[in-house]
Amino acid sequence: MHSSTIDISTPAGVANAYLARPDDQPHPGVLFIMDAYGLRPTIEEMVDRVAGDGYTVLAPNVFYRAGRSPIPPMPDMGDPDERARFFQSIRPLMDKLTAERIAADGGAYLDYLERAGAQPPFAITGYCMGARIGWRIAAAHPDRVAVLAGFHAGGLVTDAPDSPHLSAANITAELYFGFADNDRSMTPEQISTLEQVLQQAGLRYRAEIYEGAQHGYTMADTAVYDEQARERHFRELRALLERAVAA
Repeated sequence: MHSSTIDISTPAGVANAYLARPDDQPHPGVLFIMDAYGLRPTIEEMVDRVAGDGYTVLAPNVFYRAGRSPIPPMPDMGDPDERARFFQSIRPLMDKLTAERIAADGGAYLDYLERAGAQPPFAITGYCMGARIGWRIAAAHPDRVAVLAGFHAGGLVTDAPDSPHLSAANITAELYFGFADNDRSMTPEQISTLEQVLQQAGLRYRAEIYEGAQHGYTMADTAVYDEQARERHFRELRALLERAVAA
């Protein structure tokens, strides 16, 4: 496995990122969009595992505008007060990621994947807020994104005038969503709305609820980690990539 920390020039500056690939040969490319807890060993382990299946995988620090390591250390997430304070500290970083900024950054990330030898069109896999960011990138660059996967996704359907689901008609990728169970950031009603717009747009998709798995279930460094759900996520992602971008 070849892995390294690299820098990506974007319209707004320089984003640090983690890049992994099996070797120096051309491979299909996967853009891996982190959750709100930032780049860290757990993300690198997941990137390495996806790359091990034969992909060039890039995980950018989407919060790069605030620095190379802008996320404070995670507190005891089982403590409601500590958890609330932590999310209050990172909320401004999330709020800065407007649809326009995500589209511009996404173009730079995909450009880097191609320069790294990855073969387009690309796949995107996103986690928590990363699924929402991945959606924005897929909608902004439909000719470059063949696959979008989202796991314990949140905020895809909101009342905002620029809610992600309203841009479904701009997406051409095949989609897969593995939603967390009893997730306040993506309720059954919101999932139903999302499926309706995906059907109306004529998109190929599959949406499943991972019963008993909490929001964040793939992340081994959190209290909500669910090994069974994480392994299911890897199986579904592998099958999707093999069918849609590795053929």
